[in-house]
Amino acid sequence: MARIGIIGSAGRMGQAIAAVLAASTEHECAGGVDSGGDVAALADASDALVDFSAPGALEANLHAAIGAGIPLLIGTTGLGEGEMTAIDNAARAIPILQTGNTSLGVTLLAHLVEEAASKLGPDWDIEIVEMHHRMKVDAPSGTALLLGEAAAKGRGIDLASNTESGRHGHTGKRAEGAIGFAALRGGTVAGEHMVYLAGEKERLTFTHLAEDRAIFAHGAVKGATWLIGKAPGRYSMKDVLGI
Repeated sequence: MARIGIIGSAGRMGQAIAAVLAASTEHECAGGVDSGGDVAALADASDALVDFSAPGALEANLHAAIGAGIPLLIGTTGLGEGEMTAIDNAARAIPILQTGNTSLGVTLLAHLVEEAASKLGPDWDIEIVEMHHRMKVDAPSGTALLLGEAAAKGRGIDLASNTESGRHGHTGKRAEGAIGFAALRGGTVAGEHMVYLAGEKERLTFTHLAEDRAIFAHGAVKGATWLIGKAPGRYSMKDVLGI
């Protein structure tokens, strides 16, 4: 039975993961911490950690996982270049899975988007639209960026230099090959993502609707337990699904 420690246990995802573990007959919750908590002690009591806290807590969480020699699944969104570099460095010592979305359905969706983008030329415009609850603070969502990266990878381009977002007023002609983003916020929406590939007189649409936050929690538990026993390195949810 795997013991999973939750960093960010008081948050929406932390509570959802705790509920999944409470109902599980295969795994158990080793405990949880929030801002100011003893992450190192939690790591020592766990077989794996899941982190859904905040970017500012990442460095301490990485050190705790390395100190205990256990894997870490990072679902925290809004990470910058510095945090990504820190993850790369830590992955030399422990197995780490960092993702903007732990849903198994979204993981498969990203794979399909990459395939479609690789087969259809830059004359097919790509637009990613996402909607989340009114309390979400980062935009575009981590999942939208994950899907954008999948599309960019399929096209063999860099997402950062081929992004269009925040359109307002007279925007001019849409740049060929660009990947557009639109973020909607309202209500209690758990997560909706749509990827449009718009060509001449035809359009291909991929959609994922999250009906309950539990889907992300189940995916996080599956990913964290999959990491146990893996060699140090950086992994993704695609690895968990064997894609």
